[in-house]
Amino acid sequence: MTSAEKVAVITGGAQGIGKGIAKKLLSAGQAVVLADLDSEAGEETLAEFTPLGNVRFIRTDVSDEGSAENCIARSVAEFGRIDALVNNAGIARAHNPPLESLSLADWARVINTNLTGCFLMAKYAIPYLRKTRGCIINIASTRALQSEPDTEAYSASKGGLLSLSHALAISLGPEVRVNCISPGWIDVSQWRKTSARKAARLSEADHRQHPAGRVGIPEDIAEMVSFLLSEGAGFITGQNFVVDGGITRKMIYVD
Repeated sequence: MTSAEKVAVITGGAQGIGKGIAKKLLSAGQAVVLADLDSEAGEETLAEFTPLGNVRFIRTDVSDEGSAENCIARSVAEFGRIDALVNNAGIARAHNPPLESLSLADWARVINTNLTGCFLMAKYAIPYLRKTRGCIINIASTRALQSEPDTEAYSASKGGLLSLSHALAISLGPEVRVNCISPGWIDVSQWRKTSARKAARLSEADHRQHPAGRVGIPEDIAEMVSFLLSEGAGFITGQNFVVDGGITRKMIYVD
C-alpha cells in the first residue's frame, strides 16, 4: 500500500451491491476490505478481485459487537488507516409472515443486522475516519420511504438507517462526512457467489415500469458511492440519495 492509497471497508462486500461497490473502488485504486459473514462468498470474491488491487477478506458478523470491533482493528492493523466505511450488509426474509406471526427473534435479527450493525461498525471506525477526514456511506433502501405488505422489520431497519445517517453527519462533522443511498430494484443475480448464482428473470414489463427504462444494476449504486467519497462531494453530508430509476416518483393507478 502506498501512503496515498485510500482504504475502504465494505460490509456485505462479497456479494450483490457490496461486491459491485468493492470492484468499483478497487478499479479506482483504493484498497478494499471485504467484511462479510459468508466465508464461501468472501474467499471466492477475494480470489476474483485480487488481480484488481489491494483487497482483503475479513469474516464479519456486523450484528455482533466483538466481530465488528475485530474487523476494524484488523483493517487498521493491515493497512494503517481507514478512509471510508460503506455499511452495506443487510438481510431480508424471502417470505415475510404477517405481523401477528412475526417472532421477536426474527424482528431482532433484521434490526440487529441492518441497523445496529451500521452503528457498531461506525462506532469502532470513527476514530480512524476522523484522522483521515473520511466518509461513511450507509446503504438503505427505497423501502425506507414506501412499503410492500408484511415488511415491517426490513422497512423499519432501513428507515432507522436514514435517521442514523443524518444524526451521524451532525455528530461527526466536519471531520467525517456521512451520507445515505437508497437503492430501488437492483438486479444482483450475477453478483452472487457461484453456488447461489441464477440467471436473471426480468421481463420487458419489469424494465418498462422504470422511468429510466430498465431495472438497476450494482454498478449504478457503485457510481454514486464513488462520487460521494470523492472530493467533488465535499459539501455534501447528511443526505439520502434515492437511486431507483425514478420508480418512486411514478404515479400508479389501478385501471
